[in-house]
Amino acid sequence: MTDFKQSLAANAQAVGEILNELLTSGDAPEHRLIDAMRYTTLSSGKRVRPFLVTASAALFNVAHQSSLRAAAAIEMMHCYSLVHDDLPAMDDDVLRRGRPTCHIKFDEATAILAGDALLTKAFEVLAAPSTHADPQVRADLVLALARAAGHAGMVGGQMLDLVAENIELDMPEITRLQRMKTGKLIFVSCEAGAILGKASADKRQNLKHYAYDIGLAFQIADDLLDVEGREEQVGKKTGKDAVAGKATFVSFLGVEQARKQATMLTKQAIGHLDMFGDKAEPLRDLAHFIVNRSS
Repeated sequence: MTDFKQSLAANAQAVGEILNELLTSGDAPEHRLIDAMRYTTLSSGKRVRPFLVTASAALFNVAHQSSLRAAAAIEMMHCYSLVHDDLPAMDDDVLRRGRPTCHIKFDEATAILAGDALLTKAFEVLAAPSTHADPQVRADLVLALARAAGHAGMVGGQMLDLVAENIELDMPEITRLQRMKTGKLIFVSCEAGAILGKASADKRQNLKHYAYDIGLAFQIADDLLDVEGREEQVGKKTGKDAVAGKATFVSFLGVEQARKQATMLTKQAIGHLDMFGDKAEPLRDLAHFIVNRSS
């Protein structure tokens, strides 16, 4: 696992370098916006979704620069969602990745605009010829991310999460919420690698099943950290779900059963990678890392 953590850190650094190149600030007054975008995207983080992009793309021998650019675009999309989730109108968080959230560091209006700009920049990066020479591949990447991030994906999941504070959800509804809010962006991270590599339908299908399983495992691990984690270790305020009365996998299943469910999903996810052989070892390692992480 030490080797994997080094690989994860190296990939995070490589993606950070791409983000640094794409988000160049300056002295103009409006560059406060870019400073906020840089603050959000260049902070220390595991960059799990970008790792999924590059590891999935590697299965199909995609040029590393292409997969890094796609990974950077998806990280922008993820960071936009965090900036908006942290706003007072949403989760009202003051800490993210161990640092003040964007609206605390800058101001609420700048944070809203930074999220908007990261959202649109993600599509600009995917649509650029330097991401992939084939225009159909670029169009497919844009379409896939739009579907994953929009009303039927991440944003719709966030809306359902807000609604869930006032209604009681059952287990299928909690699962649907988390597949939309968290799972769709994890899924499209794997899908992006397959799109870049022009993968066959059966290989895309297996990656899809892998991504859906680790997406749920990832959310269960998050729910467990909210209950059991320490704020200084997790990097954000813990115990908020219980205070807000939110239905989660842990509140529904209990701690031990939720942990067993995450372990089962991890084993199931790894099974979907058999057809890829040794080349999928980084994805197997990531599945184990997701359920055993402490932040």
